[in-house]
Amino acid sequence: MTPRTEDESDERRTQRVLREALDELVQHVRVVRRTLPTMAPHEIEYAQERLEWLADEVWRIALDTDAEHD
Repeated sequence: MTPRTEDESDERRTQRVLREALDELVQHVRVVRRTLPTMAPHEIEYAQERLEWLADEVWRIALDTDAEHD
């Protein structure tokens, strides 16, 4: 791995909320991908709703974060 520059480290600290939301989204996708073959239709529907909600949340945070740094 390449060492992080000071700017990258600062960004990771200031983007903590966005990073956490992205981590949650990625974790959800991994769980769904692994369990999809055995999921009931209502579970798939809930998983899709949660996926959409998490994606919207990431988008909202990303837009709020950009506004803070302008």
